[in-house]
Amino acid sequence: MNATPLLRASLIAVWLGTAAVSLLELNGQSAQLLQAAGLSEPLLVDSLIVGGALADLALGLALWLRPGRITYLAALALMLLMTLAATALLPALWLHPLGPLLKNLPIAALLWALAQDAAATQTQPRT
Repeated sequence: MNATPLLRASLIAVWLGTAAVSLLELNGQSAQLLQAAGLSEPLLVDSLIVGGALADLALGLALWLRPGRITYLAALALMLLMTLAATALLPALWLHPLGPLLKNLPIAALLWALAQDAAATQTQPRT
């Protein structure tokens, strides 16, 4: 069985779901986390949340409409960048019981595996 479509669908759900929740709850948990990190300017907080949501939306759509090695690596790079930013702002998130940052480790592995699989598929001769 080829698990790639299911794996890709799960990532699409994560990114599109995260984008939707971030925008629907603009002044909710994300804003509280940023404020706890010392970012209190409302325009900056809103801009970071909306910018992150738009990046999540773009990645979710790219994974859905244009899957491939470049898309998987772009998703991996953005996820790593967001993880580093979150780590710098609130390193305690690594110890959170629900694992908001820890979950990025299997997502990174999944994206890397999908990128490698896409690269191997592209280099195989067609018969």
